[in-house]
Amino acid sequence: MNLRDRLSSILSPVELNMLYKSFDIVGDIAILRIPEPLMDKSGVIAKAVMQIHKNVKTVLCQVGPVSGDMRLRELMWLCGEMKTETIHREHGCLFKVDLARCYFSPRLSFERMRVARQVRAGEVVVNMFAGVGCFSILIARYSEAKKVYSIDINSDAVRYMHENARLNKVADIVEPIEGDAKEVIMTRLQNIADRVLMPLPEKAYEYLDYALAALKADGGIIHYYDFEHAKRGENPIAKLANKVSGKLLTLKIDFEIQHARIVRSVGPRWYQIVLDILIRNKGQYAPCR
Repeated sequence: MNLRDRLSSILSPVELNMLYKSFDIVGDIAILRIPEPLMDKSGVIAKAVMQIHKNVKTVLCQVGPVSGDMRLRELMWLCGEMKTETIHREHGCLFKVDLARCYFSPRLSFERMRVARQVRAGEVVVNMFAGVGCFSILIARYSEAKKVYSIDINSDAVRYMHENARLNKVADIVEPIEGDAKEVIMTRLQNIADRVLMPLPEKAYEYLDYALAALKADGGIIHYYDFEHAKRGENPIAKLANKVSGKLLTLKIDFEIQHARIVRSVGPRWYQIVLDILIRNKGQYAPCR
């Protein structure tokens, strides 16, 4: 039974049509988005979620957009245990996270494993926006990477990253680093990486120069994530590829976009897109500071 079926005898047909079709479950916490006209029914909706999903112990409501440099959600408790910390299981790994203090999306599960499967033995990886370490830990578990430098500006995320690396027995491979990715790269991680991850769409275009700086002189792979809007008849993938290609051509970088896909829809005609970019040779390129 889905949520609408469970609530069909409680909500009117108009109210049922207002319900969002999906919601996130992170560990044993469900995160709902409830339209304003239904907020007076939020308790009933939350209890219905717990009745359907027996593993859910807490239901929270996201009452604002993901925002700020830390990309945090504004959350309101609805029912169950009053907590925001949980342990999420994904691809055989465990990720401890406080959803009020750290950004986490279970909707990137496929993407995290897709990237991990590409990493070759002996690679050095720089994850510029690592969060609680999901991409980094999956890479360490499912590849033979030599080192994964995992940067995040959020001290809480870095603290959980340390714990998750120990929890998944990859602390010898994953090195959490607190700080702004561009400063960390310029001070200690220039010209060392075979592969760079940029899983923060809000900052990717601005920080692309620093991803290049982290790569070895003979190049490597950049996994670039960004948001793109597409009007009717526009191809969002092509639109983003043209934008990024224009910047790389201006920088006189020899590159090839090897793979591009829509990761997910994030709003009406808004998409999160990944570009896997092969940098063939960057030479002595360094960003202007």
